[in-house]
Amino acid sequence: MIYIEQPTHFPDGTPIDPWFRDYTIPKEADPKKRYVLQEHGILPEASVQTKAIQALIDQISEAGGGTIVVTGGTFRTGALYFKQGVSLEIEKNGILQGSTDITDYPLCETRIEGETCLYFPALVNAIGLDGFCITGEGAIDGNGLPFWKAFWLRRAWNPQCTNKDEQRPRLFYAANCTNLTLAGVTFRNSAFWTTHIYKCSHVKYLGCSMLSPHEPVGGPSTDAIDIDACTDVLVKNCYMAVNDDAVALKGGKGPWADTAPENGANERIIIEDCEYGFCHGSLTFGSENVHSRNIILRNIHVGTGYNFLWLKLRPDTPQCYEQILVENITGKSANFLNINPWSQFFDLKGRTDLPISHVDGLTIRGCRFECDTYFNVKADEAHYHLSNIALEDLDITAYDTRCDEQAVQNLAVREVHLTKKDTIDYPDSVTTMDADNGVQHEAGQ
Repeated sequence: MIYIEQPTHFPDGTPIDPWFRDYTIPKEADPKKRYVLQEHGILPEASVQTKAIQALIDQISEAGGGTIVVTGGTFRTGALYFKQGVSLEIEKNGILQGSTDITDYPLCETRIEGETCLYFPALVNAIGLDGFCITGEGAIDGNGLPFWKAFWLRRAWNPQCTNKDEQRPRLFYAANCTNLTLAGVTFRNSAFWTTHIYKCSHVKYLGCSMLSPHEPVGGPSTDAIDIDACTDVLVKNCYMAVNDDAVALKGGKGPWADTAPENGANERIIIEDCEYGFCHGSLTFGSENVHSRNIILRNIHVGTGYNFLWLKLRPDTPQCYEQILVENITGKSANFLNINPWSQFFDLKGRTDLPISHVDGLTIRGCRFECDTYFNVKADEAHYHLSNIALEDLDITAYDTRCDEQAVQNLAVREVHLTKKDTIDYPDSVTTMDADNGVQHEAGQ
């Protein structure tokens, strides 16, 4: 990969704040404020210890704050709610592991799949906190296998079952938080989405790993990072290999989603210097995504997967994806660029017209990539309008090298070198411009 100098501005010309270039990892300096679980009677390899750990979190918060330290073994728990001033450190030999009993995750009002509703909390929850951190070289493990098996069994019985029909918790959920840092930790084997941030600002993922298997039992809808109506987010030096999207931009769904106060835009997001294993989409816009702008994806290597850049456009939701920069990408997947209608669980809820969506201002440059399909882009003017897309300095090897220039208003193609290959590497994926919209790869949405 060729080094490309860091950009100084977002695609719309807004200067990039120095905050995005500060990679400092917060660390508790006062040893008296480090609360090692064993020193407070919470032992590894014991039964589910939700009450004891939650009581310690509450105690630390009331005492003015500090850091829970997980070390020396596996500690199993249900849903935990962190309080202001209390952070979490997981040392290299420590594991915080989720209970496999769904009743250890009591129902609550939460945000899931583009709506606020009654559902199950995550294993680790941070609501309305400023400065919350999860650091260390250990792991948060969702213990997801029993949940995955139950989901696929239900899906076999009812192919229309959605994610929420088979109850399962996420691994980490943060809502209305500021100055949130996740650094060094491995998030693995989530039962559902791996990390989900909602209406948060100034969030940093630094050197984290997000892992779930895609075989022999795939972790359904175990997105690595779901960014939901957030501003100022940095994802840097992370490794993501999951059985769904690596980074998914969300923000709401439905025929009037753009007017609902609980929804919102994603703005000023930088994802850089990351590596991907298998995933369904390296960066996915949607499907429950109202508005995303000033998005930068750069210096990425993709090991394998179905889609590199995937823009899902729901015919039942007004959507706007704009001012996007993608640069310096290497790797391989079935589709390089995939822009298609996404009709899974379509519901206009009584609206008589189709909301019109827009993709405007996408630049992809400096990429060296192998794929089955280079330009899997479908025009659908009754549903959405595509404009101002630039493809620059690309070296693409593909089975399908076609480019439908009529699909985009003002498509600029400069220094694009296409090499035809003879075989399809992903026979069960979306590989041609007139293919199905790919719902067979999604557990839910």
